[in-house]
Amino acid sequence: MHRIPRRSFVIGAAAALGAGRALAQTTAPTPLPPASSPYAQLRGGTPHHLSPEQESQRVFDSTAPAGPPGRWVARAALPIPRSEMAWAAVVRGQMHIVGGYGEGAVNRDYHHIYEPAADRWLNGAPLPRGANHVAVAAEGDLLYACGGFVEQNRRSDALAFVYDSGSNAWRPIAPMPRPRGAAAAVMLEGRLHLIGGASEPAAERASVGWHEVYDPKADRWTALKPLPGARDHVGCVAHGGLIHVIGGRFNTFEYNTTLHHVYLPARDTWELRAPMPTERSGHGLVVYRNRFWAMGGEGGEIVGGVPRQARVYGQMESYDPASDTWRQHAPMLTPRHAVGAVAIGDWIYVAGGGAVLGGAVQSAVHEAFTLG
Repeated sequence: MHRIPRRSFVIGAAAALGAGRALAQTTAPTPLPPASSPYAQLRGGTPHHLSPEQESQRVFDSTAPAGPPGRWVARAALPIPRSEMAWAAVVRGQMHIVGGYGEGAVNRDYHHIYEPAADRWLNGAPLPRGANHVAVAAEGDLLYACGGFVEQNRRSDALAFVYDSGSNAWRPIAPMPRPRGAAAAVMLEGRLHLIGGASEPAAERASVGWHEVYDPKADRWTALKPLPGARDHVGCVAHGGLIHVIGGRFNTFEYNTTLHHVYLPARDTWELRAPMPTERSGHGLVVYRNRFWAMGGEGGEIVGGVPRQARVYGQMESYDPASDTWRQHAPMLTPRHAVGAVAIGDWIYVAGGGAVLGGAVQSAVHEAFTLG
C-alpha cells in the first residue's frame, strides 16, 4: 500500500507559537497516487476484503417520496483507505479532508486535497496534530479545523487551527472554550459556528448541545443558544442566513435520530423542521441546487465487539427548505459513514469513510453524484 510522505513537527513547539505565526511553511501540495486497495483494516492497517456478513450491513431503502434519481459515478480513489474524518470543506474549488483513521492508527494528521478538474488527489500540509472527527469549515482561502478526538472516538481536545491555501500552511487560533470532537462546524456571515459534538470524561464520551461562535477578526469565541437536543455526528449546513442541524446520535449510533433543528441568528433561537426520513449519524450533508442532500451514515450497536442490527446506509435523501419536505434519489453505489462530502459545480463528491459499522474498516472509495 502506498504510504504518504510524512512531515515531522514538535507538538510542544507548535503550542508555543503565537496565533499569528504559521506552524509549518511547506511547498505547494504535491500529487498522490490512488490507494492500491479500496479497503483496509484499522487493526494492522492491512488490505481487507469485505465478508458477506459485512456486505450484508448495507441498506438502501428510504421511506421518502421519489424524486429525480440522478446518477453516481466512480472518481479517483483516495490515496489511502481512511475514515472518521467525518467532514470535508471546499477551498478554491477543491475538496479538503483532514485527520481521521488510517494505516492502523486513529490519530492521523492527513490532509488530502481533491482537484475535480484533474480528478486527482494532492498531499497538503499536515494537520498540526493528529486527530479524528475534526470539525472543518471554510471561507475564502481559509480552512478552519476545530477539536477532535486523539483516541478512538474519545478523549477530545480544544485545539483549533486555520489553514491558508495560498501558503499551504497552518497556524493556531484561539482554543475552543471546551474540548470536544465530532462537532459540526459551519461558516455564517464571516463567523464560524461550532455546534454539538461529544466531550469529556473520555469514559463517558457524552453528547453535548454546546453552540459557540468564533470571530476571526477578534480571534475570540463566544457562547450562543445551545442545540436543543444534544448530539454528535450530525449533518450541518448554512443556507439563506440560517443553520440547519440534521440527524446525528445521542452518545452512540444505537441512539440515532431524525431530528432537524434550524438556528435563527436574529433571535438566537432554534426551531424544528421536517425530520430526515432515515435516522442515521455520520452521514454527509451538502447544499446542491438549493436543496440539502444527505447521504451515507451508520446505525446499530456493538456488544462485546460483535455488531448487532448493523447498518451502513446508502440512502440519498434531499430536503427542500422552501416546502419543508424530503425526497429520495439514487442511493450511493458504496454505502459508507464518516465520509468527506462536498458539492462543487454540478457534482456532489463523497470520499472515503467506514465500510462497516464502527471504525474497523476504512475505505478509499470515492464516488460522485449529479442530477445531470
